[in-house]
Amino acid sequence: MRFSSFLPGFPRGFLLALTLAATPALALDSAPPAAATSSLTVFAAASLKNALGEASAAWKAKTGEDIAVSYAASFPLARQIEAGAPADIFIGADEESMDYLAGKKLVNPESRKDFLSNDLVLVAPTAGPDKVELTAAAVTGVLKDGRLAMGDPASVPAGKYGQAALTKLAIWDSVKDHLALADSVRSALLYVSRGETPLGVVYLTDAKAAAKETKVVATFPEASHAPIRYPIALTAAAKASAGKFLSWLVGPEGAPFFKKQGFGVLTAK
Repeated sequence: MRFSSFLPGFPRGFLLALTLAATPALALDSAPPAAATSSLTVFAAASLKNALGEASAAWKAKTGEDIAVSYAASFPLARQIEAGAPADIFIGADEESMDYLAGKKLVNPESRKDFLSNDLVLVAPTAGPDKVELTAAAVTGVLKDGRLAMGDPASVPAGKYGQAALTKLAIWDSVKDHLALADSVRSALLYVSRGETPLGVVYLTDAKAAAKETKVVATFPEASHAPIRYPIALTAAAKASAGKFLSWLVGPEGAPFFKKQGFGVLTAK
């Protein structure tokens, strides 16, 4: 069930307006076209918004080169590249989306790297409980008549990891009919930060970005889901200068922007 379908009494279009009215720290760009002055275009997973935004600004200050970044769920971005959308670099939140592009020969295989790691957490609004045990009884006890916000497992990597973790912990069957499915992990976070859902499954980095509105109440064990990896690669149509930005981004100069947000950096030495 989509979130917009189970809140009776709200004016038509209210929830859409609510989502788009996110605070700057949570707002999700809707994949705008690169500005005329932009030299490079990056398609990146929504959870990278804060870190990559700061890194891109630092690169421009260093080189004068503009970076336009479009944020969304990983697989829809991959499909946009397949459809011909201009992108020089792709950063996904799972291996599957990168594998999809690689299978279509739309990325440069020699440039591909596992760039970042992340953790999966359960969050609640600041007024919610301080801790929730990762059991079906505890989670449903907090939800009551509410919904569990998470990315749609069909297209959002965080949703896939979330479904896997909830299944492994024998929670999924108790919550699968009580979900607020979102089109990105940041949208799921927004539902919790606005108090529209009592719990949500997001990345640790997203929870840090909304620390004033949400709090981490549980961390999913690493063994409950596949390792969370963010691969990065040049697209097959990348401009020559894109390689320099990618190298800087995955190196020691780019690492601090991602570590600050809670990512593990797998490439910097």
